[in-house]
Amino acid sequence: MARLVRWAALGTAAALLAGGCSGSSSGDGKSGERSSPAPSSPSRSSGTTAALPSSLTGQKLAWGRCKATSDSPAPGSDWQCATLKTPLDWSKPEGETIDLALIRAKADGGKRIGSLLFNFGGPGGSGVSMMPTYASTVSALREHYDLVSWDPRGVAASEGVRCRSDKDIQAAEDVDATPDTPAEEKAYFQDAADFGQGCKKAAGKLLAHVSTTDTARDMDLMRQVLGDTKMHYFGISYGTELGGVYAHLFPKKVGRLILDAVVDPSADTVGQAKNQTRGFQRALDDYLKSTGQDPKQGTRKIADLVKRLDAKPLPTSSGRKLTQTLALTGIVLPLYSKEGWPTLTSALGAAERGDGSELLALADGYNERDASGHYATTTHSQRVISCLDDKERPTAEATKKRLAAFEKISPVFGDFLGWDTAGWCHDWPVAGQFDTPEVSAPGAAPILVVGNTGDPATPYEGARKMADELGKGVGVELTWKGEGHGAYGSGSDCVDSTVDAYLLKGTVPKDGKVCAS
Repeated sequence: MARLVRWAALGTAAALLAGGCSGSSSGDGKSGERSSPAPSSPSRSSGTTAALPSSLTGQKLAWGRCKATSDSPAPGSDWQCATLKTPLDWSKPEGETIDLALIRAKADGGKRIGSLLFNFGGPGGSGVSMMPTYASTVSALREHYDLVSWDPRGVAASEGVRCRSDKDIQAAEDVDATPDTPAEEKAYFQDAADFGQGCKKAAGKLLAHVSTTDTARDMDLMRQVLGDTKMHYFGISYGTELGGVYAHLFPKKVGRLILDAVVDPSADTVGQAKNQTRGFQRALDDYLKSTGQDPKQGTRKIADLVKRLDAKPLPTSSGRKLTQTLALTGIVLPLYSKEGWPTLTSALGAAERGDGSELLALADGYNERDASGHYATTTHSQRVISCLDDKERPTAEATKKRLAAFEKISPVFGDFLGWDTAGWCHDWPVAGQFDTPEVSAPGAAPILVVGNTGDPATPYEGARKMADELGKGVGVELTWKGEGHGAYGSGSDCVDSTVDAYLLKGTVPKDGKVCAS
């Protein structure tokens, strides 16, 4: 079982889906742009829990050639890697430390502005493996910034958590994520509890210290060690929530922050699930329209296919079965990018003919399963982070009462995402920390918040919510009328030039600017 909002999935999608971004957009042509403060402006720090020892703030990072990992090859010679020490428990900054893996490519152009820190989402995505693959998208930014990313605590090379074996992960794929009987419901919740216990055994005391707040504090330590007076940051998907939390904790340290594919900070666990249900159904409708189908009829046809798989999984060329849950995952992946739509057409057509191989391949891509049957740990990290963040623990009884509302939003995705609210953190070993993240950042420099009207995983309404919660004069919204998860680098000259002007020149667009498709 995997939640559907993961920017990191696009790294896999690129290898599976044909085509590239094309076309351009134009802006609204309105003036009203202003300049943000110079990046070197000094200000007093805020948001710290205690004075940090010089053993942390005075670290000298030993940058060296990056090495290959079990899940990704070594990047080229432009890239350097290092290890940062940070407190395990931020309430005890002089206590035990853990190691965070960092990666960077130094600025290669004119006047250097500073470091530009990237988080690609998840939570649980590896910045160390993703940053080199994203570098071509942000090549213009590298002229004046060091491109820097990292594996957040509990992720990949930074004390990454593996909660179960590959064999157990594959076995769990047979668990029905939309239980219809008492026996299926029991198996569903038992699998969730078993996963949590596996995480507790694997992570130990780290399990209580992988929250978004912990990582935001790690970011400010990175800023200091990297020698930057201000935080310049590019957050995508979950990375937007992380950026908002950082801005709340350290408003006077905010430099130039971009939040793209924005998580709604005002929505709780159930609200986020409903947002995603709407987002994926909206993307599915747009896909169906592109093929000449009526969205309601096309949705019903896909829902009927998914329902049949619940009773009878399809055979595949690999010998494995395409279950209902795997089919839903396979349908989701191509919706992350318009370029994936032809692949979805092919996979759905094959499934209707009785062959589940193509949808299974897409599901394996999303779940990061390679040809040998090895799974990466993104989903594990995603769960340990989000379950520490999320205080809400919906019961099975409450969830059942909500299912009709979820199914009304989407006959395809509603049941899955409705049940997910109860199963994801069921019987979790540690309590969650908040209902919704606090992102208000009074006194912070303007933060550019970018929403995409066709975004399936983080619906564009979240961008306005984030801008409003950041506060008046802080959150500045930019909207793109496009498709796919994320806007920058997705084919809009208007979006790209607006973001580049903000990051490179400090030019803040008028709040509410719209880039047409």
